[in-house]
Amino acid sequence: MNIVKQDRLPQLDIYRALAILGVLHVHSSSFAAGEQALDSPYYYWLNWINIFFKFGTPSFIFLSSFVLFYNYYGRPVTRSLIGSFYQRRLKYILLPYLLASLGYYGLTLYMNGRLSQHPLETVSSFLGALFSGSAYAHLYFVFISIQFYVLFPLLLKLLQSSRIWVSWAFPLGLALQWGFIFWNKYSLHIIEKGSLSISYLAYYMLGAYIAINFEKIKPWLIKPWSELPVKHRRFTGLLVVLWLVAAFTHVQLWYRARHFGIWTDSLWYELLWNVHTMFSALVLLYAAFLIHRSAPRVVAAWLTRLGELSFAIYLIHPLLLAVYRRFRYSIPTDSLLYVLFIYGGLLFALAGSWVIVQFAFRRFEQSWIVFGSVPRSLSPLEKRKSGHISGRSGGQAFEERQKQGS
Repeated sequence: MNIVKQDRLPQLDIYRALAILGVLHVHSSSFAAGEQALDSPYYYWLNWINIFFKFGTPSFIFLSSFVLFYNYYGRPVTRSLIGSFYQRRLKYILLPYLLASLGYYGLTLYMNGRLSQHPLETVSSFLGALFSGSAYAHLYFVFISIQFYVLFPLLLKLLQSSRIWVSWAFPLGLALQWGFIFWNKYSLHIIEKGSLSISYLAYYMLGAYIAINFEKIKPWLIKPWSELPVKHRRFTGLLVVLWLVAAFTHVQLWYRARHFGIWTDSLWYELLWNVHTMFSALVLLYAAFLIHRSAPRVVAAWLTRLGELSFAIYLIHPLLLAVYRRFRYSIPTDSLLYVLFIYGGLLFALAGSWVIVQFAFRRFEQSWIVFGSVPRSLSPLEKRKSGHISGRSGGQAFEERQKQGS
């Protein structure tokens, strides 16, 4: 097999930024969209925020698969490659996950007044949370990513073996995912099924399929609208329409259930979530390339940096949200001020996480232990041509990276 070295795609950092903004919207509105603000005249909007932006985590899953297959599909699966692959994941994913799980689990014990419980009970309970991704609500995403990393070399070898497997990757992934959904609903009854990677297998396989066929799909992403063939314009328009229809139907289904108590079969919630977020993954991919190509330089630079920090922000933002929510005091849930308070939490978590993570990356060489891989533009160990070192502005540095395709 000829080794194919792929060009770096800076647009993917913008994709990560859009995905983490989705995650922040969902987490900041979670309490309000539950039962806390059911009587608010603004509840429809609060529920809309919470459901519409649920594309965040599935989009990260799709992108994770895309990046892996984009970078590895053209390389032979050797012992050296597998060793290097797992070494990086252990260092930059598993270790931060372990420390985050330990920290959040300790915080949960403290908040619930359970620090004095028997040590053996604490250790046993923590290990159970660690191996189920449930030490804190958001850590399931990292846990299912680790599961996929375990399977990745096998999937890579399988898809390299025949283009037939590539052609059927997404349909098979979708079939297996929904086979598990039905099996779990009618037989297994696993409550935390969202912590199992098979619940997202279609997203992984869609990412793999697009990555392997990226050269065919690339013109759709990089060409201006005016230069796109008619069939590509029609596809784009249809994709956006279907995405919006699925998203708003998903929102409405949950609004009827939460606000009026009109619940339906759980498979409908599963189906609409799946369709909504699957279309979202593709829309975000198109949007990331569009923003990189057409948005003002300062907007693209801001989103690029946010994308570079997204994994670390994902790990730390719930801590800041928990701190912020302690200052609610007596804001009535039926007031507009409460809606502003919800968005204030989003901004506090975003800005606070950004400042903490960027400071750590710039100042501490071992920050990767807690926050994962250090973006090259922030690494204190590398001589680099970046704005904050050379005296150029962040926008200028971004523009240079754009020209270099890095």
